[in-house]
Amino acid sequence: LQGEEGFGIDPAVLDRMAQEVKELVELGVQVGVVIGGGNLFRGAGLAEAGMNRVVGDHMGMLATVMNGLAMRDALHRAYVNARVMSAIPLKGVCDDYNWADAIRELRQGRVVIFSAGTGNPFFTT
Repeated sequence: LQGEEGFGIDPAVLDRMAQEVKELVELGVQVGVVIGGGNLFRGAGLAEAGMNRVVGDHMGMLATVMNGLAMRDALHRAYVNARVMSAIPLKGVCDDYNWADAIRELRQGRVVIFSAGTGNPFFTT
């Protein structure tokens, strides 16, 4: 999502990705997106500098949620129905991950954006 800047979120990249996903949905493809957060935060470098690895991993998980929210917004602007599901509960921000709900959403033609990885430290997206 970072585009040419090397950091952050490039709206042009988001919009292009949303259009590509829209084309897949219009073809009848069930689309699930596993989104990373490296454009916003990289915990590995901070862990090497002394930050607690678990704290860094939690921050990385939150970065994936931020990217998921941005992607959902871009999809909604492209008139694509999408849900963000998070492996860590963030009430009022996005839905908790639930495999049965995710399958139902996919079968109904909605895009599901999976964020926060597995919800556990020491696993990378």
